[in-house]
Amino acid sequence: MTETSATVLVLHGAKDLRVEKRNVPAPSGSDIQVAVQATGLCGSDLHYYSHGRNGDFVVREPMCLGHESAGTITAIGPNVTTHKVGDRVAMEVGLSCRKCALCQQGRYNICPSMQFRSSAKVFPHLDGTLMERTNHPAEMCHALPANVTDAGGALVEPLAVCLHAIRRSRPPTKEQVEIARSTGEATAALVFGAGAIGLLLASALAASENFTSIVVADIDASRLEIAASLGLGLKTSLIPRGDPANPPPAKDAPHSEQTAWALANAQNVAATLTAAAGTEGDLTVPGFNRVYDCTGVPSCVQAGIYASQPGGVLVQIGMGNPIQTLPVGAAALREVDIIGTFRYDGHAYPAAIALLASGKMQTTEEKVVTHRVKLEDGARAFALAGKGVDEAGKPVVKVIIEGPGEATKASL
Repeated sequence: MTETSATVLVLHGAKDLRVEKRNVPAPSGSDIQVAVQATGLCGSDLHYYSHGRNGDFVVREPMCLGHESAGTITAIGPNVTTHKVGDRVAMEVGLSCRKCALCQQGRYNICPSMQFRSSAKVFPHLDGTLMERTNHPAEMCHALPANVTDAGGALVEPLAVCLHAIRRSRPPTKEQVEIARSTGEATAALVFGAGAIGLLLASALAASENFTSIVVADIDASRLEIAASLGLGLKTSLIPRGDPANPPPAKDAPHSEQTAWALANAQNVAATLTAAAGTEGDLTVPGFNRVYDCTGVPSCVQAGIYASQPGGVLVQIGMGNPIQTLPVGAAALREVDIIGTFRYDGHAYPAAIALLASGKMQTTEEKVVTHRVKLEDGARAFALAGKGVDEAGKPVVKVIIEGPGEATKASL
């Protein structure tokens, strides 16, 4: 196979997204070539598109975005024995050194030498996967079962984030759940945020059967309606945007006054969320065993600490404010662990694919993937993903950019 021409969606700067043509060489060594059929847009993509940067990582040269991708193999390198043309795969796009101590422990997600496609952290930048065809290491391409759709393949990456967070949280075992029942207690989980990550996370928690009660909290009622419609027995709680009777201090008020108000407000929100967990028979729920914050919003993290049971765990998934004021004393006195997560380790992708193949996530996939847009109309996809609702007023959760499927099939 010789090089081929491919359509590529390239970011040149903030709000400057262009459809271009590039030549893609034949795969060499242990690489395979993938015709990308589906790519989900995530928060980092939107930051790059909207601002030309994601935190400290600034776009300094034209860069292709996208990293939640699945597709069909169109060619294989001479050293590849694990895949064949026509196989469908989900691409894992974090490329670590595979040699350091962390990589050897399976924690390659925090490898100091990590290069992540679609991230401007390294220069020259490593292009993402919003392109018609791309070459990628075979060992980082995971086979998709026939009953996992292309859109489902694009959800493998964000679902892997969720499963990594759940694993890091050390959820109660089924035996511990039964012991809790016998002592008149319940095992409850709280998920802050009903976006794509929050909905996938809550669905994965429900599938695990490690909790007797799962509450999803958000400030957006329409997203909570999606959570309630998944048919998984999830409970929902609308977080009030503010209490008119107790408005926050003025922005120029002393920091101590602002902090005191924020923490008091967090305790009130925590009480509301704890009440939302309700009861199951005679099992009272004094708080949550595990809290998963998918927002990064300080008020949610603060409320999550107060809403945790003694000995509970709060897992920080959302990348929000880099510096936060937290009630650490309240966490320490009740031994509430605060755990950080970053992407996913070596266990997550196979586990995510297995969960999708089980059929337990089918309704979630249908509800989370709210919009599908062709690659050539990528600018509209990014515009949609940056909004809460589309032109018709329908909530926007996950936007999938689709490749030219029929044309690709014809070329195999």
